[in-house]
Amino acid sequence: MDKQHGKGLSFARRIYLPRTIGLGIGSLSVAAALYPLDLPVWIWVLLALNGFVWPHLAYQLSTRSAFPYKAERRNLLYDSLCGGFWVATFQFNPLTTVTILSMMAMNNVAAGGYRLFTLGTLSQLTGMLIAWSLFGVGVSLSTTQLQVWACLPMLTLYPLALGMVCYQLAIKLSEHKRTLSALSRTDSLTGLLNHGAWKDLLQLKFQECRQRHEPAAIALIDIDHFKAINDTYGHVLGDSVLRQLSIELKCNLRESDLAGRYGGDEFCVILPNTSLQQAREVMERLRNVLQDYRNSEVPDLRVSLSIGLAAYQSSLSDATAWFEEADRALYSAKNTGRNKVSVTAFDTSTAVFE
Repeated sequence: MDKQHGKGLSFARRIYLPRTIGLGIGSLSVAAALYPLDLPVWIWVLLALNGFVWPHLAYQLSTRSAFPYKAERRNLLYDSLCGGFWVATFQFNPLTTVTILSMMAMNNVAAGGYRLFTLGTLSQLTGMLIAWSLFGVGVSLSTTQLQVWACLPMLTLYPLALGMVCYQLAIKLSEHKRTLSALSRTDSLTGLLNHGAWKDLLQLKFQECRQRHEPAAIALIDIDHFKAINDTYGHVLGDSVLRQLSIELKCNLRESDLAGRYGGDEFCVILPNTSLQQAREVMERLRNVLQDYRNSEVPDLRVSLSIGLAAYQSSLSDATAWFEEADRALYSAKNTGRNKVSVTAFDTSTAVFE
């Protein structure tokens, strides 16, 4: 319910400015159409209230409501009812009628689509019936120069205000879309790329290396005996170790490097424009940093990393083959004592683990 209330308040705030501008300048158009007619004073008072008081009252009614969105929808229907009332009252003066009804139709479509447009049209008909019951049915087909000038602000300023609101909404929606896209590609615990996002980028980087003949390396990182850490100290501490590794990855890598959590306690890094030796130096630095990590709550905890490295080679058939070479290097590191960086060095036919 709080979420709905927040959305309703946002909707009411978006409507407030267009309504204030639209009814304020729209009342000038209506006044010019009413001027030649012999109408009672209370009509002019009602026009002033509708044009300059109602926008602020409507905003207060919607924002103070338990359901702001529903309240604002009702307010829009009241706007339409008043529009129909004024059109019938000034006897369907052609220019002013088209101006008022078209601006209201545009507003209803922008705010609520076909459904609100239909309901708004019915409200306008209701307003016309009220006016006819009070003043009778009349039609005035003449348009004065004053009425032409009075309609110009409505035809220019109101679409500008509505367009600005729509533009701001489009910008906000674009930002939300980018945020959601980032979240769908991010591991929630570490803030790094998730498994799928990293594998997609690996395919992309492999193709770039093949086309541009650029050096690159990938690293697979495994936290040694991570299951024992979870079993001994609990998953909360295990999660803190994973977060610490992600922090150190962000601190020790370049912006162009792509780090991800491959799954569980396994992490992966793409290092573009990097030789195998440079990649090894980076991974050794990372390994030493994690080896020095101490947790204040569990001072006897020690963390070490096993890392497998593989450089891009033109002989590789695809990104999967590249990944498998790094996986073999990681397997070698884990099976020859752990806490080390193992590298695959290629010749044309064999792979040697160092």
